[in-house]
Amino acid sequence: MMKRWLLGLLLCCAMLPAAAHKPSDSYLSLDVQGEQVSGQWDIALRDLDYAIGLDQNGDGKLTWDEIQTRHAAIAAYALERLKLATDAGACRMQAGQQLIDDHTDGAYSVLRFTATCPSSPSTLIIGYRLFADLDPQHKGLLRLTHAGVTSTAIFEPAHAQQSLSLAAPDQWRQFSAYVKDGVWHIWIGYDHILFLLSLLLPAVLLAAPADNLRGAFIDVLKVVTAFTLAHSLTLTLASLSLISLPSRLVESAIAASVILAAVNNVYPLFRGRRPWAAFGFGLIHGFGFASVLIDLGLPKGALLASLFGFNLGVEIGQLCIVAVFLPLAFSLRRTRFYHHLLTGGSAVIALVALVWFIERAFDVQAQWIGV
Repeated sequence: MMKRWLLGLLLCCAMLPAAAHKPSDSYLSLDVQGEQVSGQWDIALRDLDYAIGLDQNGDGKLTWDEIQTRHAAIAAYALERLKLATDAGACRMQAGQQLIDDHTDGAYSVLRFTATCPSSPSTLIIGYRLFADLDPQHKGLLRLTHAGVTSTAIFEPAHAQQSLSLAAPDQWRQFSAYVKDGVWHIWIGYDHILFLLSLLLPAVLLAAPADNLRGAFIDVLKVVTAFTLAHSLTLTLASLSLISLPSRLVESAIAASVILAAVNNVYPLFRGRRPWAAFGFGLIHGFGFASVLIDLGLPKGALLASLFGFNLGVEIGQLCIVAVFLPLAFSLRRTRFYHHLLTGGSAVIALVALVWFIERAFDVQAQWIGV
């Protein structure tokens, strides 16, 4: 039974599509001034192409002309899935200018719009259903400003409608939303999971004192702590815009780190320096974690709370993985199965990560815009 659980854990992570790290998100900014709401909605072109078809000639590239001819369809599709209201009734929305902007994971359509509400709201009721029928993992990240105060919220199918107070934003709800998003981000960040598992696999065999759960726990603690300190550092620096690296470089380096961590289990590269390796590669992974907060563009006051909550969520998600993996691995450490899993599983992980690296470094997937 233990063997099945551990093998299933590795296979679920390894037998995955070679997808980009960053999940589907959109970025909604609302500025409330009296009865008027000014909005900007950044939506990934790849998601819109999948939903309503933007690539007219089917060549795998999007040109400005193809996007421009679909402006009305983009606005209609998006605004039909966004509802703004006050206690006095629904707000009337009108589409405005549409632009193109680059985010950390590619090109986005930028839809600007206005909304006129029945009265000056003290609470804004927001209903968000973008891509709800196509992608249950899609999230809408909201930045709401009113009278110099910024509040945030995260929309998903389970929380498709939320009421936000303009007078006194619910700081605890904002914080808890980013904790939850951090947990979810690590759980669907397959490259981060495979990197972590590659470092953890030999822990129960290299523990000192040998053949001891306490020793294995200490070894895991060293690796996880080093990884945590490193990615927390660069996550903070990148989110505060103190350091910036190109997305392609970051995502390629993350894939390369998975390859090296997996190969180390077959042919030792770090030779007793796995915590140092975890720290070095963790610096790169932190830039990957930061992409969500960077694209949201929060002011520093709201960013610090969101940053702490998101980072805390990442750590909780990471510890959950360790809590499941370590007892299973320790119970199987003496079996031939585990030694085969260490080498064979690591080889599979390295192969999957190599595909990721080729896709990300050489951009072999279809370009999403060729203006």
